[in-house]
Amino acid sequence: MLAMMREILLQAWDSLRRNPARSVLTMLGIVWGIASVTLLLAYGQGFRELMLRTFQNFSKSAVIVFPGQTSMQAGGERAGRRIRFERADLDAVRPECTLLRQICAETIRRVPVAYGDRVVSVQVRGVCPEYGQIRSEFPSEGRWLSQDDAADRRRVIFLGHWTKEKLFAGRPAVGETVTVQGVRFTVIGVMDRKLSFGNYYGPDDRSAFIPYETAAELWDARYPTAAVLQPVAPVFEEAAERQFRAAMARRLGFDPRDERALNTFGTSTIRPIIDGLTIGLQALLLFIGALTLAIGGIGLMNILLVSVTERTREIGLRRALGAKRWHVAAQFLAEALFLTLAGGALGVLLSYAVTWIIPPLPMLSALFEDDTGKGDLVLRVRGAIVLASAAALLLVGVASGLAPALRAARLDPGEALRVE
Repeated sequence: MLAMMREILLQAWDSLRRNPARSVLTMLGIVWGIASVTLLLAYGQGFRELMLRTFQNFSKSAVIVFPGQTSMQAGGERAGRRIRFERADLDAVRPECTLLRQICAETIRRVPVAYGDRVVSVQVRGVCPEYGQIRSEFPSEGRWLSQDDAADRRRVIFLGHWTKEKLFAGRPAVGETVTVQGVRFTVIGVMDRKLSFGNYYGPDDRSAFIPYETAAELWDARYPTAAVLQPVAPVFEEAAERQFRAAMARRLGFDPRDERALNTFGTSTIRPIIDGLTIGLQALLLFIGALTLAIGGIGLMNILLVSVTERTREIGLRRALGAKRWHVAAQFLAEALFLTLAGGALGVLLSYAVTWIIPPLPMLSALFEDDTGKGDLVLRVRGAIVLASAAALLLVGVASGLAPALRAARLDPGEALRVE
């Protein structure tokens, strides 16, 4: 059996070698097709990773809660009542919210921040120390706000990257003094460049952060602008939100089913949008790549059908000398698979070369006015992409060789020998 298969492969190679120009041109269609599939899949994967990375910059898992207005009657109160909560309310419901790791009050004002003769109007956020971990506020210089900063009501400030650049124009900021509404603050840290979706009241990059207790001395912070919730695990995000809503409803006297009493959004709201966008794009790119590869497969099938016609007498002679139908079919399948595999290998190599040559694509850099490269899409051909391309290649190879192989196998030996 092995000897027979070896003989079939040698005959297939000999047949392809007799028409080198036609074999190479046929293989080029496969090369282009598999390179297209691989590069489009790499683009789709890179786009998805960039979008997910930007999404996760908002938070790994968080729910933002804004006070709203009731739309349902509850406890004898009419609909349309304004809901406002205090920090004491958040502290009171904390023991009931077993699915929440942290509940952080946040107060926000857009005020001028000045350094020397430079002034920018940004969102200054009064937050708790845990806010940095919840919202992925990572310093590139200095440090984040600490428990001691909050307890001692220190006048310290953590600057977003954009805010720092506008104020200091590339100079070191940590240890310098800025003024917020005329009050002096010491810069203790600068945020790493942050590109994120789901910003509220403006991007974090264009904000400044101070302890909540310190913010209360600058403006009326009795009623927080928002509450930032961190579930014990991302999978419990929706359940944790419902638990918090129910606890606040009991305390503030509104119906827990009233969605408008507390307005919320979180990572569970944004993630389906990102998934739908990126997975849909990947499916579209795969479809386009598959069509391109299919065109190459159709070209291969046509060439092999022509080859069957040209070699009709040869096929008839082989059958007359004792070759079985499957021997003939196997030879044409072997020719198809050889061309597709050789073309596929060259196509994958071409894909690696293209991704090595092409620089990162500025996908989100313009949107976020970023020059650090964090918003760039980088094309990478990974093992999973090569495996997916190989699976598509084998399918096209077998499908392209099947029709010519069956046609050759079904030829009648006597009629085939009479063909001129």
